Amino acid sequence: MKKVLTFDMRAPAFGAPARDLYAAALDQVSWADDLGFESVGLGEHHCASDGYNPSPIPLAAAMGARSERILLRTSVILAPFYDMVRLAEDAAVTQLATNGRLILGIGGGYRPAEFEMYGRRLEDRWKTVGETIEFLRLAWTGEPFEWKGRRCHVTPRPDPTPPIVLGGATKASARRAARIADGWFPPLDPNLWSPYREECVRLGKPDPGEYPRHGPIFLWVSKEPERAWKKLLPHVLHQLRSYSEWTVEAYGRPMGPYAQDITEETATQSSAYQVVTPEDAIALGETLDQSDVLYLSPLLAGIEPSYAWEMLRLFEREVAPFWTE
Repeated sequence: MKKVLTFDMRAPAFGAPARDLYAAALDQVSWADDLGFESVGLGEHHCASDGYNPSPIPLAAAMGARSERILLRTSVILAPFYDMVRLAEDAAVTQLATNGRLILGIGGGYRPAEFEMYGRRLEDRWKTVGETIEFLRLAWTGEPFEWKGRRCHVTPRPDPTPPIVLGGATKASARRAARIADGWFPPLDPNLWSPYREECVRLGKPDPGEYPRHGPIFLWVSKEPERAWKKLLPHVLHQLRSYSEWTVEAYGRPMGPYAQDITEETATQSSAYQVVTPEDAIALGETLDQSDVLYLSPLLAGIEPSYAWEMLRLFEREVAPFWTE
């Protein structure tokens, strides 16, 4: 299976300070690199009261300096909020500085407050995504080109050019990814994979294969799961309620598979958020194939780094050896 470490860098008032979380995240990426994790995922949001990471590319570069092999994936940068030239340059430098390990995940965003802050129109987001990808393809050739009447020459040229992976949660976004990107983030809804795969085949692109299944979006390993849940619940509920509030802001109602009926009971019983023993974690890994994905989010919504390290060390001792056999 593909093991992925994810960070939102949220630092709610009841959790660990942001400075401690950023320091711990760099250390944990180094740990994951040594343990053979495939990638680290870094999201992006803005004007969040808990400080959700607004700048995944600088963080990816910092993580690249602390690692050697692990891929550094933005999941996703929000294209409407970037100057295209600056994005092309920053991504190129990050790609060179990390020896070609950047995967540029791109999305359109959905929160009205973010678009208001940047002075952009929400209605233009997918047009902007398409133009941004087109611009990056031209920019990363390293050759001069003209863009809407402007002379552009982006240097240095990234080597190799970062793969561009598109985010989204609709059939339209799946087909768009097949047309204009190098890949698509596997959706939590497996029904959205077929439109992407069918469009790839129709366009004569390589068949991406069967849907890569996901493990829980939050997995925690503990010898005392009930006790661990008591410490983790405030952080899990904070994340769930925050996303629910943001979708209400954007769409007028909670959206997504985990956005409604948020209680302690529903959180602890959700298959998406699991706190399990080492033995159960091993069994979970045995159900996943080579192309499937499993996530660890050790600092989710401000979890205390020392507590996160207890979990990671337990994972390293009692789970990871069985996942590599």
